[in-house]
Amino acid sequence: MPSKPIPGSSGEVLRDLPSAYLPHAATGLLHLPRFIAKCQYVKAHGALPASYAKNYKRGMDRFLCLHLGVDPAAVEKIVHESAGEAEIDAKLRALFPADVRAAKWNREYVQKGMTPAGRDFLKEALTAMGCPDRTADIISIVDLMDFDEGRIE
Repeated sequence: MPSKPIPGSSGEVLRDLPSAYLPHAATGLLHLPRFIAKCQYVKAHGALPASYAKNYKRGMDRFLCLHLGVDPAAVEKIVHESAGEAEIDAKLRALFPADVRAAKWNREYVQKGMTPAGRDFLKEALTAMGCPDRTADIISIVDLMDFDEGRIE
């Protein structure tokens, strides 16, 4: 039987965040629903757990914003100042370029961690989680997020 992460090995886990593989309905961009959900969590709770705070508006959030040519703080501000999903989507569409190049971003996103250095990172992370046997199954950073949050058995 394949191993599962040791509870708490990666810090507190927010299981209610959207899957890393879920596209944003209005743009088709992967990861954007997670970034929005993290912004909403900060709005509601004041901060993210330390395990998420270290990469908030950095890591994949920042990579996505670099792809779009926007500041992560601008996305956060829109989420914090908006009354609901429709308002967030409208303001994000106004902030983002007309062509968000979703296919290009999505392809690059799902391949994060597939370089030799990325494979080393994944092996390290999986070992720290108590799952060194999963390196053949968890092949990208996106997989690692879904695995850690319980969406990959």
